[in-house]
Amino acid sequence: MTRSLVEKEAVQTGVEKVAEQLLSTVSDPSRLALIGIHTHGVPLAKRLKGLIDSKVGQDLPLGTLDITLYRDDYDLRGLKPRIQSSDIRFSIDGLELILVDDVLYTGRTIRAAIEALGDYGRPSAIRLAVLADRGHRELPIQPDAVGFTFETKKDDVIKLRMSELDKEDAIILHEGGL
Repeated sequence: MTRSLVEKEAVQTGVEKVAEQLLSTVSDPSRLALIGIHTHGVPLAKRLKGLIDSKVGQDLPLGTLDITLYRDDYDLRGLKPRIQSSDIRFSIDGLELILVDDVLYTGRTIRAAIEALGDYGRPSAIRLAVLADRGHRELPIQPDAVGFTFETKKDDVIKLRMSELDKEDAIILHEGGL
């Protein structure tokens, strides 16, 4: 069974909530940058950047990150990797990075992203922002900012739909998987 958990207006409210949570923890916006994880973390990071830029009066650096080659579970899941390009055109050394992803589940995507960022330098800190946290962590990774928290079963799937990629904003639950 598939059903919508969050509709268009509420998705934007969740994005605004994440931006506010991030701003409450930042001490120096001049040392801040955002990194969106492909695929849906990228448009989410762009939206967060717009909100944060307007609040702090700066044009924060924004990068994109493909973690495909850093994943440790493709063989287990039988997935065929779809490699996209990372685009980080600034030094991350000493910056406070906001790593942005759509849905936090086991923590494996975030572990892979942190490992991938090590190839780009050494930030002073990495904060995690997600629009949806569905629990069932396998690694000790928690978000610093989250828009929505859902209780799910392990075999459920939550998908973020964003108008930039999917022509609509919504958070969809697929009970029992896809």
